[in-house]
Amino acid sequence: MAKVLVMTVAHPPEDARIRHREIRALLDYGHQITYAAPFRAFGSGPMPEAPGLRPVDLRRARGAPHRRVLPVLGATWVALHETAQHDVVLVHDPELLPVLAALKLTQWLRRRPSILVWDVHEDLAAQVLMLRLPSCLKRVATTLMHAAESMAEGAFHLLLAETAYQERFRRQHPVVPNSVRVPNAPCQPAEVEPRVVYVGALTRERGSAELIATAERLPSVTVEVIGNAKPDVDTELRVAMRRLPNLRYLGFVPNSEALERLPGALAGLSLLHDQPNYAHSQPTKIMEYMAHGVPVISTPNEASRKMVTAADAGAVIGYGDVDAAVDTIQRWDADRRERDRLGTNGYNNVRELHNWERDGELFAEQIQTWVGGAGRGG
Repeated sequence: MAKVLVMTVAHPPEDARIRHREIRALLDYGHQITYAAPFRAFGSGPMPEAPGLRPVDLRRARGAPHRRVLPVLGATWVALHETAQHDVVLVHDPELLPVLAALKLTQWLRRRPSILVWDVHEDLAAQVLMLRLPSCLKRVATTLMHAAESMAEGAFHLLLAETAYQERFRRQHPVVPNSVRVPNAPCQPAEVEPRVVYVGALTRERGSAELIATAERLPSVTVEVIGNAKPDVDTELRVAMRRLPNLRYLGFVPNSEALERLPGALAGLSLLHDQPNYAHSQPTKIMEYMAHGVPVISTPNEASRKMVTAADAGAVIGYGDVDAAVDTIQRWDADRRERDRLGTNGYNNVRELHNWERDGELFAEQIQTWVGGAGRGG
């Protein structure tokens, strides 16, 4: 089995894709993992060692580009130090592409092969379009992003989180979708006291204002908001919570604990705005709601709309349409059978089509295939 170095300087160490899906799948397969991540920077402290898993603390990359240099340099040092002991180096941030480049050069000089992998689970160019920059700077930035992706494709192995990401590259690459672990327990009915949930990162573009407005309009319904928020949104939510007793903002919660809050919720909210970055990505939160038998209220981003309507697992409302969200919640509260029917549909759909138990095994096997190919000189 392989020894794998997993690295991130931008994501929380408890990131669902990295920690709770991919690393767990690698451990279940028998691979040995060194996990280098910004544990202390996210306030979690160093993760204790477990069988097959060793943590290494890194600095966090955040803020302006010049502030991201030191974390990347630190990650490079760790990678150069660790790579002699590992068959695979798997990075999760575009900031770490220079680390893979340094390893590529070192291996060429020392003729010490290991598999270098970039897990692509962000649409960099689409994210640039969401920034408040002059159009000319956005064009320059997106051109640079495409150039970086093209260079990475020529130098490293790529894993893609979305089938749609394949359009950004010339060659075919394995897709490791953001599918979810599906509980074996049957769907639970909604709790007597109505509660709706949001799980995921919190920004204005992800609907933070609409979550607050929903709580304002539905004082008899608990609106539970779970996720890591940008500082301005964090402040807005905490201020709103002081005046809205039914708004419950928990902040960042480890994925396993956040998922425990889903069963029994009346609805799961996904109120993304109309942004290019959301058009083709299937929100993991929607799959998580469906996997726990919770019907979804979603805005009509194409990938989200298709997922909800194909499964008949919820309602699709207009962008920013708080009235429609409120009406849907009230309707499901009054008709619990309809709520349960939609929740069961979603559960069955995810179990069949978006199940990490299957996809995780394929991911771990892909890593082993690359290692075996390198051992044969492939």
